[in-house]
Amino acid sequence: MLERLNQALDHLEAGLDREVDVAEAARIAAVSEYHFRRLFSALAGMPLPVYVRRRRMTLAAAEVMAGEVTLLDIAVRYGYGSGEAFARAFRSVHGIGPGEARRTGAVLTAQPRMSFRVVVEGSTAMRYRIVEKEAFRFVGRRARVPLVHEGVNAAAVSHLESLDEQAVVRMKQLAGREPEGILSAAVYLTDSREEGAEADYWIGVATSPEAAPDELDALDVAAGTWAVFDSHGPYPTALQELWRDVFTRWFPSNPYTTRPGPELLRAQPVPLGEESGSQLWIPIERGVPPRRGATGWSRCRSRP
Repeated sequence: MLERLNQALDHLEAGLDREVDVAEAARIAAVSEYHFRRLFSALAGMPLPVYVRRRRMTLAAAEVMAGEVTLLDIAVRYGYGSGEAFARAFRSVHGIGPGEARRTGAVLTAQPRMSFRVVVEGSTAMRYRIVEKEAFRFVGRRARVPLVHEGVNAAAVSHLESLDEQAVVRMKQLAGREPEGILSAAVYLTDSREEGAEADYWIGVATSPEAAPDELDALDVAAGTWAVFDSHGPYPTALQELWRDVFTRWFPSNPYTTRPGPELLRAQPVPLGEESGSQLWIPIERGVPPRRGATGWSRCRSRP
């Protein structure tokens, strides 16, 4: 039964740019349309039309923020007869109109693509924003550390504690580019994200491309697009779960892929288990996401 339901969801996903054929989805699921609607609502925790609208507006938001076509063209592509109708649907999901979102780079809401297994995945929305950022230089101190999926990474903590006061003061003097403040950055050395794989772990700041402090390491970062995610919860669990969800839920549900560049994190260190807020910056580019479970997306990424 779950396999048929997932096939029905695949059919709905393929038809988001036109009127959704719920009757055909029900046929694929081998139930009546009435039962399919009720079954979906019971399993997903939301009515089917709400899920379809949220998924449409998730895909539409990516096109709105890309700025490559007019808002009216996007509205027509997703089945809206007027810009006003599209704007109402967009605002109902994102809390802001498409024009204002494009102008201001506002925080948007992504509805992950849903799938049914023993548990339901994708019923919780993820908050994110898309930022176009000029080239910058990341300066600080670098160390080679292993990846740790759960709990505290002792090597990363040791690197942080090894920073001398002079280096920290110099970093603060150079800071001034968004994301502001002292950050950590992960640069992966291979495609592997398995436990124990090595990465370059940086503590530093974003500064101008011309900055060249002799006493600090430097990493040049190309101009491009970034997805920015906020997290709040017990440290470090909430942060590691955010990193996991970005790569196992957000990317498969949105028309973006990663591009070369460091993954940046702004976080306030707190004792283990205490509440803390953090912000994760992932370098992205537009692309066609693979289907859920495809190689490279099903693996969980973790912080260094």
